[in-house]
Amino acid sequence: MAGGGGGGRASAQRRAALAALITLLLLASLAFLLSATGTASAPNSAPFRLAAIRRHAEDHAAVLAAYAAQARKLSAASASQTESFLSISGHLSSLSSRISLSTVALLEKETRGQIKRARSLAGAAKEAFDTQSKIQKLSDTVFAVDQQLLRARRAGLLNSRIAAGSTPKSLHCLVMRLLEARLANASAIPDDPPVPPPQFTDPALYHYAIFSDNVLAVSVVVASAARAAAEPARHVFHVVTAPMYLPAFRVWFARRPPPLGTHVQLLAVSDFPFLNASASPVIRQIEDGNRDVPLLDYLRFYLPEMFPALRRVVLLEDDVVVQRDLAGLWRVDLGGKVNAALETCFGGFRRYGKHINFSDPAVQERFNPRACAWSYGLNVFDLQAWRRDQCTQRFHQLMEMNENGTLWDPASVLPAGLMTFYGNTRPLDKSWHVMGLGYNPHIRPEDIKGAAVIHFNGNMKPWLDVAFNQYKHLWTKYVDTEMEFLTLCNFGL
Repeated sequence: MAGGGGGGRASAQRRAALAALITLLLLASLAFLLSATGTASAPNSAPFRLAAIRRHAEDHAAVLAAYAAQARKLSAASASQTESFLSISGHLSSLSSRISLSTVALLEKETRGQIKRARSLAGAAKEAFDTQSKIQKLSDTVFAVDQQLLRARRAGLLNSRIAAGSTPKSLHCLVMRLLEARLANASAIPDDPPVPPPQFTDPALYHYAIFSDNVLAVSVVVASAARAAAEPARHVFHVVTAPMYLPAFRVWFARRPPPLGTHVQLLAVSDFPFLNASASPVIRQIEDGNRDVPLLDYLRFYLPEMFPALRRVVLLEDDVVVQRDLAGLWRVDLGGKVNAALETCFGGFRRYGKHINFSDPAVQERFNPRACAWSYGLNVFDLQAWRRDQCTQRFHQLMEMNENGTLWDPASVLPAGLMTFYGNTRPLDKSWHVMGLGYNPHIRPEDIKGAAVIHFNGNMKPWLDVAFNQYKHLWTKYVDTEMEFLTLCNFGL
């Protein structure tokens, strides 16, 4: 088997070699024949070759003629373009010769100024257009309120009205709920318009100022005054609070607009640029660490600067209830004095000597210890007379003198008012203002009923559990109980 296989392979190789040889011989013969044929026919092919050369020459002549025509067109276009280039170049050279380095410097300076202004405007407007920025700011506010109350509890700084009962937790809860509502739907709670409505600066209307961080109490003041007014739309309330509480006030009055067309302007301390350490000893003392100076209470001494367009303002505390139309206060004759207030001197009770340190020589020289004191709560201020007599400057002098708290207790704002408006206060008829509902359980019902304003001054505030039951309903009937947060925060109303 093996030997037969080897013989087959050798036979196949011989046949392949023979086939290759035959193929080579055929190719060689064919090449010879073709060569011989070409050589024999060469003399007879000259006419054909000359015709081909002529055609090629004519074709190239036509191409060159076409190129020549195109070149002439391009030359004309190039000349036109060259003329345009030269003209434009001349204009540019003329312009460049008219621009000096100083002009460029001025243009650059102006441009940089405009860019800086644009950046400033964009930064200021960012909060208005950037929802995330609003949410972050409100989150910071919630945290700040919580931390402030926590520090106050630890330091024992809460005053008596907050220390009594469990309701202050409800006030804290209310603020937090309102801030959370602002966070949840910031776009639905509008800020004040960039241009305030004309009612806020119209001196022909009835203007009130309230300084408070208690949104529930302020809502009662506004609601009671609106319901008692003969013309509610003519009454304007300017509410000033701390910046951290302003969002809570906005939520409340957005959900519960002032009744009967009454106007409310919500403001923060930061809305008044003149309130700074260089211009106000109050701000400076607070920034220097004097915790005894309550900023919101002392802001009342800046009413003419806060509301420069107004002529008369009624100051209301946040613990009052209005029971009668207050429009008549704008017809009270102040006799050229700055302040009208309820006097509190009954016999020897509550005269100047009770409020001010008369052992200080500066006090002895300026004031009479037997002079009749008066009360805050309802005050009529003639702002024109205030400006005339420079009462704010006088207040600044007193604050500088009392920097160490030697003339009066800085935690109380009344002594500063007694000295600032000394000899410049007109007694207000007692029917306008009845006091003591926060400390006196024996006020005559007929006095309460006949009063235009009842005042819960004292520790037993109507929003506290310790309030007198016989008086509390006079306040709670103006509370908007439809506000869901009051139930959530366990107000016992």
